[in-house]
Amino acid sequence: MQVYAKLLDAGVYLGSLSTFYRVLEENKQVKERRRLAKHPPRAVPELVATAPGQVLTWDITKLAGPVRGKYFDCYMMIDIHSRFIVGAHVHASESAVLAVEMMREIFGIHGIPQVVHADRGTSMTSKTVAALLSDLEVTRSHSRPRVSNDNPYSESLFKTMKYGPTFPERFASLGDARAFINEFVDWYNHHHQHSGIGFHTAANVHYRLAAGVAKQRSETLAAARAKHPNRFTKNTDPKILALPGAAWINQPKENTEKLAA
Repeated sequence: MQVYAKLLDAGVYLGSLSTFYRVLEENKQVKERRRLAKHPPRAVPELVATAPGQVLTWDITKLAGPVRGKYFDCYMMIDIHSRFIVGAHVHASESAVLAVEMMREIFGIHGIPQVVHADRGTSMTSKTVAALLSDLEVTRSHSRPRVSNDNPYSESLFKTMKYGPTFPERFASLGDARAFINEFVDWYNHHHQHSGIGFHTAANVHYRLAAGVAKQRSETLAAARAKHPNRFTKNTDPKILALPGAAWINQPKENTEKLAA
């Protein structure tokens, strides 16, 4: 554009701006002159869990403290198949060392998983955490940058916690925050009827008790159908009560199409 303008100032017209650019393009002269770093596209994490203990996902969320600007960090890890919270710690700060302490405790109680998934936070991608998982031969999986859907189970868990009626606006102390999280974990694991797992509790699915509960439910419904057949349009149990199948993070397209067919 500057050449075009300077030529006009000198009383010379060679062609329009579009002609200039066409000729430059034909001679491969219109391109980025700087050496730009080329980042390969991030691989989409595709994980599946067909039973408890296979894939765990974790994240850290902030809990507002007693004054503005003061926060506590809640570390929480969940089994994606059963939705069971296998561990939850609250600390005054975030660090990879604290994350490793939580993982060692969890693995000691629930066993070593096949995969641990997380987003790309500082603690999640730290060498400290990577070294622990590598030593235990656990596959590390990470979300793509700025893609929250790659860690849906942790995101959903935090939403359930923070949108609940008992979640306070602020916590008076670290002890109060820990007490609340302990109560929430007990409720979520043992009392919350989770819609994603057939309205079973996470504990029943995690410890493989859900089949017995489902059988009892089915017997109750069968008795009700026999007693009041006019109240039922179908002779089958509601789909919302079905036992959970495989749990996915980013189910591959071909699998989705097969299920639809």
